[in-house]
Amino acid sequence: MAATAVGTRTNERPGTRAQMRFARFSASKARAVLDLVRGLPVSEAAEVLQFTERGPSVVIAKVLASAIANAEHNDELDGDSLYVSACYADEGPTLKRWRPRARGRATRIRKRTCHITIIVSPMPDEMAARVEARQAAAAPARRRGRRAQESRRARVARSRGETVAPEEPTEDQVPDADVDDAAEAGGEPTDEMVEEAEEAAEPAADEAADDEADELDEAESTEDDESEEERGLENAEGAEASPEAEDDASTEAKDEK
Repeated sequence: MAATAVGTRTNERPGTRAQMRFARFSASKARAVLDLVRGLPVSEAAEVLQFTERGPSVVIAKVLASAIANAEHNDELDGDSLYVSACYADEGPTLKRWRPRARGRATRIRKRTCHITIIVSPMPDEMAARVEARQAAAAPARRRGRRAQESRRARVARSRGETVAPEEPTEDQVPDADVDDAAEAGGEPTDEMVEEAEEAAEPAADEAADDEADELDEAESTEDDESEEERGLENAEGAEASPEAEDDASTEAKDEK
């Protein structure tokens, strides 16, 4: 007889497990979903199950959440540092039903069940490094998305006539370059930062001077316009008064005669 290789048994695999027995769907349907999350970090596995359009994905997501909770509460492990080390579905008992057919015959209906098991374990060092690098690369995109959402909320509030209070930038929104410069300088501005601030202030001062000159010109033009209007009103009053003076003079001359 040929010797058969004996590996680790299913119930002896290391890690924290969660199991659901007598799930009311076949093991083949459950295996199609379990193949998608095997070997993934728990966060990515939860996302995959959330957007998988298969019936067993809802049940398997609950089993995964139970396995993560068991690891956190029973084994005192960090839920973010886990991955799906093993997952499988075993066949359960089959419920037999009958359906009547033509000519007095009957057809058997097999309602299959399965037992789902998910095992989570701490991630190896290589996988943990890859996950951290991926999260660090995606952090700027998340910050940009957060800023876009905040600007959209502000635009909506302004369109509704609501007052929007300016929000101070948080630590996540501060650019990395500014954080590194401040850290290197020990919280004090460096010479480069001072020069950049002065260069940025010069155009602003020039623009302010131009604005003041424009305001003065506008004020002088408005004063000239007002003086011209006053002179026009005086002339109009004089023109209106002259016919009355002539009438008075004519009446006086008639009286003298």
